[in-house]
Amino acid sequence: MQLHKNVEEVKLRKVCEEFVGKIKQLPPVKSAVVRKLRERTIYYIDIIEISGKYVLFRVGCEAGTYIRKLVSDIGSKIGGAHMLELRRTKAGPFKEEEIFTLHDVMDSYHYYRKESNEKYLRKVILPIEAAVAHLPKVWILDGAVDSVCHGMSLKMPGISKFENHIRKKDIVAIMTLKNELVCYGIATVDSKKMQTGRTGVTVKPDAVFMKIGTYPSKKHE
Repeated sequence: MQLHKNVEEVKLRKVCEEFVGKIKQLPPVKSAVVRKLRERTIYYIDIIEISGKYVLFRVGCEAGTYIRKLVSDIGSKIGGAHMLELRRTKAGPFKEEEIFTLHDVMDSYHYYRKESNEKYLRKVILPIEAAVAHLPKVWILDGAVDSVCHGMSLKMPGISKFENHIRKKDIVAIMTLKNELVCYGIATVDSKKMQTGRTGVTVKPDAVFMKIGTYPSKKHE
């Protein structure tokens, strides 16, 4: 970001710290969402380098946070600031060093089509399970999969096992016993409750990825 006037480093760092945690943010006039005040979480703001009025910093934030607006809001407390450049270095479990270009995808597809070589294709196109590698997980019984695929909440009897650090309201990935992603959702209870409880809802699905019927429900005859 570029500051509109010289600011003492101690003051700049102090103001940035005030924006770590839950913040209220109004999206810019030109944005893809409805312009209304909403809450977002800033996990950290690390100032890497300061050169005059230019500040290089790294932000860890919740999806949907407008960094340009964040910089503007910081500037409102120190005499003005605006964003000069934005570079996304990480999204969920994916890091900048691991990305591939569309040209890489085309090349890998070429080897796959011409030489039946899947090696490069599997390297650049990851299975969907890679996208939830960072999320806490709940594994469910085969008989519960189809119900969840229909959007029904996951209940205690459908759980086979789970990770022990899940907290209420965490985003969790629901997996089959073969480690296939069924969906992700919001935990309604913590791990301790999952361990001791016998009935009730544990996870409410938010986005379902597995096709209905992949694990057909068993019907009694």
